[in-house]
Amino acid sequence: MVGWILVVVSIIVIIVYTYIMFTPHWEILTKITLVVAIIGVFGILGWIGYTLATTPPPKPIEEIEKEIEEELKKLEQEAKKEEKTT
Repeated sequence: MVGWILVVVSIIVIIVYTYIMFTPHWEILTKITLVVAIIGVFGILGWIGYTLATTPPPKPIEEIEKEIEEELKKLEQEAKKEEKTT
């Protein structure tokens, strides 16, 4: 249902936009379109930049490998303790 609503709204916007482009108000419509496009593109670009600037860097692979090895050793020790108790 939502998909069909989007299709219908899109078709209506296309028709109205095309109609206005052939009226005396085409200059205003063009300016509004350009402003919205610039705001959209550079807004997304700014959001990507902010995300890159505020996201902490990932751990080095070596550190992750050490953590995994330590966890495996703990699991092996626990398994040996359980074997001894049973």
